[in-house]
Amino acid sequence: MEKREKAIDAYALNVDDIVVDVSITIREDEPVPVYRISITNISNTTKVILEKIRDEFVAEGTKTISEDTPISDVQEQFREKILKLLAKYFPNADKKTMDMLINYILQQNIGLGNLDILLKDANLEEIVVNNANEPVWVYHRRYGWLKTNVLLQSESRIRHYSTIIGRDVGKEITLLNPLMDAHLKTGDRVNATLSPISSKGNTLTIRKFAVKPWTIIDFIKENTISFEGAALLWTAVQNELSVIVAGGTASGKTSMLNAVSNFFPSNQRIISLEDTRELVLPKLLHWVPMETRLPNPEGKGGIEMLDLIVNSLRMRPDRIIVGEIRRKREAEVLFEAMHTGHSVYGTLHANNARETINRLTNPPIDLTKQILSALSLIVVQHINRRNGKRRTLQIAEVLPSGDARVLMQLNPVKDQLEVINEPLAILETLNLYTGLSKPEVYADLQGKIVILKWMASRNITDINKIGLIMSKYYQNKPFIDMKI
Repeated sequence: MEKREKAIDAYALNVDDIVVDVSITIREDEPVPVYRISITNISNTTKVILEKIRDEFVAEGTKTISEDTPISDVQEQFREKILKLLAKYFPNADKKTMDMLINYILQQNIGLGNLDILLKDANLEEIVVNNANEPVWVYHRRYGWLKTNVLLQSESRIRHYSTIIGRDVGKEITLLNPLMDAHLKTGDRVNATLSPISSKGNTLTIRKFAVKPWTIIDFIKENTISFEGAALLWTAVQNELSVIVAGGTASGKTSMLNAVSNFFPSNQRIISLEDTRELVLPKLLHWVPMETRLPNPEGKGGIEMLDLIVNSLRMRPDRIIVGEIRRKREAEVLFEAMHTGHSVYGTLHANNARETINRLTNPPIDLTKQILSALSLIVVQHINRRNGKRRTLQIAEVLPSGDARVLMQLNPVKDQLEVINEPLAILETLNLYTGLSKPEVYADLQGKIVILKWMASRNITDINKIGLIMSKYYQNKPFIDMKI
């Protein structure tokens, strides 16, 4: 009996002039939708000839490859050799066709093969190879986990891909060191494991770096946060109140941190500290990004997050952004910075506001509750793993006692972020430092909501355009008539 299939999406990718059709279908015999790729501008006959060229190329060329040569250098080294082989079989091909065929051969034989195609799909967040016996899985922004029609032919091929990724960044994966964390030059995070540590086979997990950073308007349009919630965050950032974004794995913590940074003024110095560069701030900001560094194989040259935090305080920062708070000493220095007048923004693994306080006040972070009052807001992100939707679960203020008081909470039935309490500590802080009365604060929030709605109605999601609007706002200059 023929299995029924229903198409739910289709689009095309251009990968170095190789045209790839993507189709996503639901099949009766599959528990999840299937993600298929097919190369449309290379015929099956051409592929057979390219396979013959590949065999000749491997026989002639790969003898000269040094194991230490970066993959980008290897590709450049063999481009000319491949061109000569192609000219023999395709004498009448024009330059554009030749370039496309060269790219295909390099991709399939020196690069990451069809994984390179998946990496070029901006709709994918994660690419996962579990072993050579099952297809590659991907996490799609809209459809969640999908099974693909990409299959790696052997465990040795998976290990080969892990090796060339590591080689490009000076790392190695061996039977003695079967676990590897690395980053592609594009910023994508890679984790690799070798059998028998992963008992079903060798694995590769690639978390893709977002080409277009999430903005606050993206979050509003996706219903991740409400206009009221966004306006409250804007008010907090404008008035230099410190904010922690909490949430579970893949809940959108870093993306929310990036969205919060949309509200930074352009006349202040911002230092960001991350293990891997993920944040993207508007170009007009006075921004210095910094990264940690792992030690070399001899255990030397490592730069830890604490080193960066201590150093950042000597760089006259107005705002400090920390990718993730993990350890006691890091947290102590950051909260000391808050108490000495710096605005601090960071992420933390915790599932709700109460748990965030518990994590901060218990090992391994283990801060005393009294110093938590330097923190003003906790924003909690949540992912519904059944449907893949990311939402702001809670926005809470931190009281002078160090306890969290939830101001806004997600109503999962209505799928709306609702106001459940009026702020106390924040209103008091704003009145103390700005002189704004409660009615004035609420009027200001309404004004910000009007501006956010104006940006959303015009689909202004470019981070640099939003940065420019914020700059005009802080300078009290009109921007409504700007050419956006």
